Amino acid sequence: MRPMLATRGTRVPAGDEWQHEVKWDGMRVLVDVRRGAARLFSRNENDATVSFPELADVPTDDALLDGEVVAFADGTPSFAVLAERMHVSRADRAHRLAERIPVTLLVFDLLRLGERDLMDQSLSARREILEGLDLNDDRWQTPPVYADGPMLFDATYQQGLEGIVSKRLSSRYRPGLRSKDWLKFAHRRRESYVVGGWRLETDSRDRLGAVLVGQPTADGLLYRGRVGSGIAGRKAAVLRELLARLTRDSTPFADEVPRLDAVGATWVEPVLVVDVESLGPSAQGRIRQPSYVGTRADLTPEDLT
Repeated sequence: MRPMLATRGTRVPAGDEWQHEVKWDGMRVLVDVRRGAARLFSRNENDATVSFPELADVPTDDALLDGEVVAFADGTPSFAVLAERMHVSRADRAHRLAERIPVTLLVFDLLRLGERDLMDQSLSARREILEGLDLNDDRWQTPPVYADGPMLFDATYQQGLEGIVSKRLSSRYRPGLRSKDWLKFAHRRRESYVVGGWRLETDSRDRLGAVLVGQPTADGLLYRGRVGSGIAGRKAAVLRELLARLTRDSTPFADEVPRLDAVGATWVEPVLVVDVESLGPSAQGRIRQPSYVGTRADLTPEDLT
């Protein structure tokens, strides 16, 4: 099952029919708890349980929960930090990383409790039952909700957080649906793109310096630009390792890549999704002043179409 998704909003709603939450900079998961054991599933239904061993101590009975796995850097959620944990499939490495980069599961919705399906109940009813579970230990927490959306939007901006999500209290849970009953408002423009190629750092024989990214459309993968800022150190090494196994002979882009970007490029199968922050698109559809954030193990190119 896939989680319910929010639509990008244009104006934060006001009124007592809405509740507002902090938009956490993490990895969305559905958590299926049965017989005291939790299994975590990403947005594209991949099992991510092994990546986060510190979430194995389950503080609740059988339930299906919706939430966000978050890694904090200096008290602030950081997707860039979390990205190092997301591709881990070996239990021994996951345990080592958990000691250095611990995560917290922030639970904001409850879809099932025991054998009782709650998805057709209103958000306000689901939230009341969720709060009764008292998920507030070191690794599992239920973050607060707020009545004043504009106030929360301003406060999250001042604190350097990603943004907010506003949810209609009467809304039912609709798996896989992007609903206008849930609206998201981000302070920074971040989009997900598919990597179609990469280039070495200038004057380097082995260090990855930039990726060439595109947007999946009905007409194929359309080129959106070269992203070099933000790719360095451990990030570059992880990205190079992921791309090394995807090499192909020809460009995967359906349109022409400018010669300035294409020269020296190594083309790859268009399967790896990454997050990029930018000033938005130019008139030609190229992303302006892009900066690499991290890979998205929880998304596939099909999720972006």
